[in-house]
Amino acid sequence: MELEFLGTGAGVPSKGRNVSSTALKMLDERNEVWLFDVGEATQHQILRTAIKPRKITKIFITHLHGDHIFGLPGLLASRSNQGGESTLEIYGPVGIKEYVETSLKVTGSKLSYRIKYIELKSGGEVFNDKTFKVTAGELKHRITCFGYRVEEKPRTGELLVDDLKKYNIPNGPIFGQLKAGKTVTLDDGTELNGSDFIGPDKPSKVVTIISDTRYTPEIDTLSQNADVIVHESTFSNDEKKLAYNYFHSTATQAAEVAKRSHAKGLILTHISARYTGRGALILQKEAQKIFKNTRVANDFDLYEVPFK
Repeated sequence: MELEFLGTGAGVPSKGRNVSSTALKMLDERNEVWLFDVGEATQHQILRTAIKPRKITKIFITHLHGDHIFGLPGLLASRSNQGGESTLEIYGPVGIKEYVETSLKVTGSKLSYRIKYIELKSGGEVFNDKTFKVTAGELKHRITCFGYRVEEKPRTGELLVDDLKKYNIPNGPIFGQLKAGKTVTLDDGTELNGSDFIGPDKPSKVVTIISDTRYTPEIDTLSQNADVIVHESTFSNDEKKLAYNYFHSTATQAAEVAKRSHAKGLILTHISARYTGRGALILQKEAQKIFKNTRVANDFDLYEVPFK
């Protein structure tokens, strides 16, 4: 599981940072890419990565401000033109369906795939299958805004093939049965219990995405014991009054969340254009005083989860 940052700026694009979009790449886990927000020109950013639009299966929108959704119609149309055929799910506040369908209708855009909309009126579990669960939590912004917690479920350990070599088992269905934990009987009468030859379960991973918001206790709930928190950090603590007035967070507030939540790592994004170039390191150093394992994300940064 990897995070790739397609846009890390706040409000408007700049020469150094595009507006908000983060990709969660789960190619090993389920051969999919999930996007969180699709700011203007996200599809241009994707062209500079190895991401294939047809691999994008879910898009989670935090809120309906333009710097988080203006890139959505173009990306959807391009996904269709580039061979995307599988159903795409879009999660977000009420209004996201109207925005997308109006944009496609006015421009006469026809898609080669179906879009399933999951519009959120409140927080709670929004997705759950055998491998992942996603929970949304309502944040505190000027308009309805959601943060997301992505939890991978524990994966069954690997089959201990080396321990089976002495039984001279040929490659084939027997390995599959043992991997499934079944008991098999070999030709010589030996019985093998699959559970005796499976390594420990692989630990689950948790990724939390916190977008534009003042602090609210719901953030701590979403962030509890996360392997990595991606948290907006529009301002430094010197401008905490400005952050409050504009319903945003400071680097200090993000670090306090990570510390309280016993997270393993913190990545700061949604950086104000006032922190140009290496100026953004002010935010990183500020946060590191409270939570050491903190980094400021730049466009195209790639981080493996867990973030070390």
